[in-house]
Amino acid sequence: MKLLITRPLPETVVDAARARFDVTLRKHTMPLTGDELRAALRDFDLILPTLGDRFQADVFADVPAPRARMLANFGVGYNHIDVTAARAAGLVVSNTPGAVTDATADIALTLILMTARRAGEGERMVRAGLWEGWHPTQMLGMNVSGKRIGIIGMGRIGKAIAKRAQAGFGMEVVFYNRSPVAEAGVPARQVSLSEAMAADVVVLAVPGGKDTHHLINAGTLSQMLPHAILVNISRGDVVDEAALAAALVAGQLAGAGLDVYEFEPQINPELLALENVTLLPHLGTAALDVRSNMGMMAVDNLIAFADGRALPNPV
Repeated sequence: MKLLITRPLPETVVDAARARFDVTLRKHTMPLTGDELRAALRDFDLILPTLGDRFQADVFADVPAPRARMLANFGVGYNHIDVTAARAAGLVVSNTPGAVTDATADIALTLILMTARRAGEGERMVRAGLWEGWHPTQMLGMNVSGKRIGIIGMGRIGKAIAKRAQAGFGMEVVFYNRSPVAEAGVPARQVSLSEAMAADVVVLAVPGGKDTHHLINAGTLSQMLPHAILVNISRGDVVDEAALAAALVAGQLAGAGLDVYEFEPQINPELLALENVTLLPHLGTAALDVRSNMGMMAVDNLIAFADGRALPNPV
């Protein structure tokens, strides 16, 4: 079976795929173009896509009888794939949950600490030669120990963030989730969205898609405390970035830490100009072992499909 891997992946993953399939490895690091998306459906049996490869309804409409039978997504998030349109065209879809959980939770804690303690701002000061030495009131931030964290989305990643926050920093955990969560893994209270937004630290860990698009907007941001910080490690378009920039300028919250962006890789210019915003280049799963595990999980899904077995991770 002919397999297209849409981006360079760790060598161990590519080798495992080549051991079973006729692999075409695309060398470009940017997402598939519109023409490439359509050609992939026409020319390959299997496709291993990832973030930004927008297999949306219009793409499937242009290829009404695709050769492709499966999209084995590299990543847990799959809002770049219209799953309904894929199924209607006869394709199955899988993803890679679990492999990303701990690494993404770690980045959430990284952004919490960097933003609360103004680490990005401080490093820029040092590198620019502007630091004049320690003094008692310099760059005072927020000590997160013992504070309240509000987690929006209590799935695998939300629970991993809660565990780190509670065990490492003694934080009080509250969370908002659309459905009831019987076991959060740590002492925690399920609350309304407005109450979660009123925590000292608010972390977004919801899936992307139509249901969560601009979940964080001018209205929800107005519920935050002036000393609080917002962290997003979910999907960029969960946040209305224009509203976030306006809220930061108005002092409705003290800072924000972002690893994902509404129009990635473009960053809102207003956010770029603010010193109280920590900006990372989508590092959530950027560790070799994590990316290798993700790739092997995708390959396992492909092999199961080729063998006629149930997919380990169907969407």
